[in-house]
Amino acid sequence: MMKKLAIALLTLLLVYLQTRLWIGEGSVAEMLTQQDNLERFRLENERLYQRNRLLAKEVVELQQGMETIEERARQELGMIRSDETFFLTYD
Repeated sequence: MMKKLAIALLTLLLVYLQTRLWIGEGSVAEMLTQQDNLERFRLENERLYQRNRLLAKEVVELQQGMETIEERARQELGMIRSDETFFLTYD
């Protein structure tokens, strides 16, 4: 009788521990999800870091000269100089 009770308790304990390992909080599945999230956040941070570096470089250029301002006026506003001729082409 004691032997059967011990086996039943050990079996219940094993089932409980396996459930916690694979399904519960802190499980293998949750750990893998957290690792995926961490990698995604790391990549996003790297992208934002690169963007910030470019913006900082652009700020310095804007503070130092008119070339960047002229380039942005051409690209974003379609502006041209008075001594230039504008050609519109269709692709």
